[in-house]
Amino acid sequence: MIPFLDLKAQYGQIKPEIDAAIARAIGTAQFVLGPEVAAFEERFADYCRVAHCRSVNSGTSALHLALLAAGIGPGDEVITVSMTFVATTAAILYCGARPVFVDVDPVTWTIDPALIEAAITPRTKALLPVHLHGLMADMDPIMSIARRHGLVVIEDAAQAHGAEYKGRRAGSIGDLGCFSFYPGKNLGAFGEGGAVVTAQPELARRVSLLRDWGQETKYNHVIPGYNYRMDGIQGAVLNVKMNYIEAWTEARRSIAAEYAQLLSACSFGRPQPPWHSRHVYHVYAVTLSHRGDAQSALQDVGIGTAIHYPIPVHLQKAYAELGYGPGDLPVTEKLAKEFLSLPIYPELLPEQVVDVISKLKQVKPLAFAELTDGNEVHIRARPSNRRAS
Repeated sequence: MIPFLDLKAQYGQIKPEIDAAIARAIGTAQFVLGPEVAAFEERFADYCRVAHCRSVNSGTSALHLALLAAGIGPGDEVITVSMTFVATTAAILYCGARPVFVDVDPVTWTIDPALIEAAITPRTKALLPVHLHGLMADMDPIMSIARRHGLVVIEDAAQAHGAEYKGRRAGSIGDLGCFSFYPGKNLGAFGEGGAVVTAQPELARRVSLLRDWGQETKYNHVIPGYNYRMDGIQGAVLNVKMNYIEAWTEARRSIAAEYAQLLSACSFGRPQPPWHSRHVYHVYAVTLSHRGDAQSALQDVGIGTAIHYPIPVHLQKAYAELGYGPGDLPVTEKLAKEFLSLPIYPELLPEQVVDVISKLKQVKPLAFAELTDGNEVHIRARPSNRRAS
């Protein structure tokens, strides 16, 4: 059996460090915010190449507070995509604003900059591009449009820790960047967690106030706020994992390269990152016209897969009041029917990568030209991430 995700394998590699960090956090009795969280914020800001990081209790909270800090409120419109997790849309609605969806590019699967200006109205206040699967959206034209129209840009980088666009890190290009540390993310906590990053001190100050009941000092509430603080234990866990994030990222990229090589002769879609981008492969999705049959068949032979996301947000019953319907976002809707996410995590071994594609070949033989040399599949050597026992 090859699971879609194996969090136990990662914990097994760093268990002594994690256990010691948790014990240290418990020993200080600083269970909310505190020194472990502050240390993590400094490290993650440096990693994202920004001046400020403010940790919160989830990626959803990060998006909500970034929007509020940027002044988004009732009656405003925020342009974003429907090919995302519902948190992106929910955070906009939490502010009393309205999400306005545009379609995604059929190659990168991120927001199509060519469609943004047509969606701008006098009520538009922000652009919220989503860096899908670990690939950053095309940020230069997005920023150009935003500056031309006086709009705030908030990056949804929940899946893009360490991703780069023309040498710039995710979260560092827009006015604010938002991250999730949900356990399955490339940098995952042992529970919920998130962060907002920014180069602007006033935005960082507002996020600090908003996450902690609007307090400047204890019991001195200067604005209405929320209880969105990060736990000290999560800060301790994330501090340990910061020691490994680059190695884990390069392992993901190596696995993705192996997948790409093995899929090079297939007839279905796969990630095609632009030359200037560093894709960090939170998800490795392919597109299959008979996705459901393929997923079931792979499950039968012990290969775990996932679907991100089977129903796009604009077609979800919960958001019917937004007024969108089938056919409004054709690229998004097609991808939602065809995406199939393959296993990808740093501990996945080269022989397991071969097994995944071999099984996929058996499930979908017509999707492939010849992928083998003789009876063996050859892939580039990759160092194992597993420590010698």
